[in-house]
Amino acid sequence: LSSPRPNRYPFLSSSKGHHWNLSVVPLSVIHLNTETTTTHNELPFLLFLSKAKHIHTSAMASTTSSTPAAQNPVLRRTVTSTTTETDMSVPSTAVASPMDSPRPSASSTSLSSMASDDVAPKTANYGKLYDTYGNEFTPPDFTIKDIHNAIPKHCFERSALKGFGYIARDILCLATTFAIWYNFVTPEYVPSKAVRAGLWAVYTVLQGLFGTGLWVIAHECGHQAFSPSKTLNHTVGWVLHSALLVPYFSWQISHSKHHKATGHMERDMVFVPRTREQHATRAGRLAHEVGELTEETPIYTLLMLIAQQLVGWPNYLMTNVTGHNFHERQREGRGKGKQNGFGGGVNHFDPSSPIFEAKDAKLIIMSDIGVGITMSILTLLGNKFGWSNLLVWYFIPYLWVNHWLVAITFLQHTDPTLPHYTADQWNFVRGAAATIDREMGFIGRHLLHGIVETHVLHHYISTIPFYNADEASEAIKPVMGKHYRADVQDGPVGFIKALYKSARMCQWVEPSSEAQGEGKGVLFFRNHNGLGTPPIKGEVS
Repeated sequence: LSSPRPNRYPFLSSSKGHHWNLSVVPLSVIHLNTETTTTHNELPFLLFLSKAKHIHTSAMASTTSSTPAAQNPVLRRTVTSTTTETDMSVPSTAVASPMDSPRPSASSTSLSSMASDDVAPKTANYGKLYDTYGNEFTPPDFTIKDIHNAIPKHCFERSALKGFGYIARDILCLATTFAIWYNFVTPEYVPSKAVRAGLWAVYTVLQGLFGTGLWVIAHECGHQAFSPSKTLNHTVGWVLHSALLVPYFSWQISHSKHHKATGHMERDMVFVPRTREQHATRAGRLAHEVGELTEETPIYTLLMLIAQQLVGWPNYLMTNVTGHNFHERQREGRGKGKQNGFGGGVNHFDPSSPIFEAKDAKLIIMSDIGVGITMSILTLLGNKFGWSNLLVWYFIPYLWVNHWLVAITFLQHTDPTLPHYTADQWNFVRGAAATIDREMGFIGRHLLHGIVETHVLHHYISTIPFYNADEASEAIKPVMGKHYRADVQDGPVGFIKALYKSARMCQWVEPSSEAQGEGKGVLFFRNHNGLGTPPIKGEVS
């Protein structure tokens, strides 16, 4: 496994007070070790032998016209995507791990405040569900309690001192970079204008990464993962996010709703995919004609990506773009006649926005004040030092921060393997599992504080601080089994490639062609670019 932490998973308990751990080494080699722990319930070793029988090699999917061929394995840290647009016919050769089958839940109790029915009925008839690669899918059958119990207790511990240490490190990086460039990337030291321009371009990239690191810590504050003190968390988060022109409380409220409805087609707050009908309307066609639409050119996809990366974040704050558009259901009635888009009355700055409730008004105003203070300071600096300088010093790095935020969020929730759910099929466990971890190497794990590499864990328990998230992520993988997804191939380069691949393959969602009953409420990405599982021909019932 790629994680720097040892892969030690709580798996079995013995009557002698030992905790059995299962470690995975290449493919199917297994060894057991024990650690002395507190007393546990007796569990015969024979149970392990029965579970070991489940180690198997997955067969290639049928290639008949009614069943799509599996073209890419379900992704996890040790099995990653190698499929490209020019090689979409390669069947899956994934080898299952001992954790491929999540252990049955002994309880349907959920720690989530959303619902107690976080596990689908075992008798549900879904038909056959296929992701965009053609891999067969079944909804998760574990509980949030299973997830919580698998994580070592110390992973939940939060330290304000440690958090401030990371803030100091990030600010030191920002200040040192500025001091070096301001004092030494000058005509006296670098006579060539071209070289100076190149060096200042590097400056903007570095400051964008360091700024994103501070953004991530402010995000931790919003989840109460920074320290045990709610007051301290909100104070630190407000200062950091305001400095980055983010309305702290406003976004914290909408982001909390995103966590409570991840993957929900009618309640999620970010990157809610278009349905087949919405995509057809956007293209000026009828829903049954979607499969016949002309393929989008790669250059068009690239241009749309560039636009998304440049203005996606401020556009989201100002118009709620990519969020759900069911605002008329807002319980206080403040969503009537309002919709996403400019002038639609849905944004993160207006206390009357349907994103918020009346009780949130003071927090929204405080968020606006924070952004206003930063804008005032920037105005003073621009007038004193020149706006062209401020453009390079602050605003271009700010665009880089926007780029990383949009790219990270997009790729956490948009992938050919991920499902989305209609209202009647969604639950908290399913939604949290509809996320994916990726890998950005040193940049992700250190500069961006692991927000890319441990996002699945974050969606189950968001109060775990980032510096404990690696260990906690390893602990929940045996529980999630085949439902844990990660695409870690090629590190940062693979991350950037995934932007383009997901944009090409993930255009709208619809039920699988062989879905039955409740399975029609489990939706997967499809496209009209001829990539992966083809869309349904004709109307979708």
